[in-house]
Amino acid sequence: MSDPQRRPRPTARLLLSAPDRPGLVAAIAEFIFRNGGDVTQADQHNDEEEGMFFQRVEFRMDDAFKLSRSQLPLALAEVAEPLQMTWSVRYSDDDRRVAVLASRQSHCLVDLLGRWYAHELPGRLVLVASNHPDHAELVGHFGIPYHHLPVTPETRPAQEAALVRVLDEAGVELVVLARYMQILTATVIDRYPDRVVNIHHSFLPAFSGGQPYHQAYAQGVKLIGATAHYATAHLDQGPIIEQDTARVTHRDGVADLARTGRDLETVVLARAVRLHLTDRVLVHGRKTIVF
Repeated sequence: MSDPQRRPRPTARLLLSAPDRPGLVAAIAEFIFRNGGDVTQADQHNDEEEGMFFQRVEFRMDDAFKLSRSQLPLALAEVAEPLQMTWSVRYSDDDRRVAVLASRQSHCLVDLLGRWYAHELPGRLVLVASNHPDHAELVGHFGIPYHHLPVTPETRPAQEAALVRVLDEAGVELVVLARYMQILTATVIDRYPDRVVNIHHSFLPAFSGGQPYHQAYAQGVKLIGATAHYATAHLDQGPIIEQDTARVTHRDGVADLARTGRDLETVVLARAVRLHLTDRVLVHGRKTIVF
C-alpha cells in the first residue's frame, strides 16, 4: 500500500514554442526517452493562424536520467536550436518565493493567506507589502513579514526603489497584486517580466475609472467578472491568464454587484497564481497559452 504522506517525485516542466513543422513532438519525446526520462504529462496547441506550435511537457528525472539539472539546459539547447524553439524549464520542487502587494481592500489578500496556510497553493509566500499599515496584524498572525511602504506622487521613485530592495532581499520570483491600488512603473515591471500578476474587474475598458460597479448598475449589466493578467507598462493591457464571470439581474444593487465581484476576484486570482507556479502559462506576444 502506498504511503499517503509520501511526497511525489520531482519532475521537470518544459514549456516551448516554435514555428510549426512536422516532427516537433517526436523530437522532444525522443530527447526525453533517449536520456532516460519518464513523461508524466504532455499537452500541446497548434496555432493555425500564426503557424506556431506550443507544448508543455512534464517528465520525471529519476536516478537513471542521464543529465543533471545543470546539464539539461545545454542539451535542450542543442535540440531546440535547429527547430527554432524558444523554451524554458523549471522543476516541481523549485523554491518558488512569492510576494503579495495589497492596499486597503483585503478580500484577495485574506483569501491568498488562507489558501497558502491550508497548503492549497504551490510556492512559498515570503512577504506582504502595502502602502497602508492596515493588514499588519492580520499578516502577522500567519508569521509572514509585513512591509509598510507608504507612497505619494512625490515619493513614488523612492518607494519603488525600497520595494525592489525588499523583493530582491527575499529572493522573490513572483509578485502578486492583490488589489494593490498603485500603478507600478518600469522600476518594478521591467525587473519581473511576466512575473507580476494583477487582478481587476472585467469592466475595463467599458467601465474604467472610478466606481465601476456604480457604472455597471446604471447600465443594467447582466454579467460581471474578473480578470487576472500579467502587468506590463501598458495599464491593464497585459497578457490574460484567467477570467470568470457571474450572471446578475436588475434585482442586484451596487452592493450586490460589488460583493459578487469580490468573490470572483479572489477565485480568479488564486487560479492565476496556481497556473503560474505550476508552469502552465506560456506568454506569446500579447496573449497566453494556458495548459
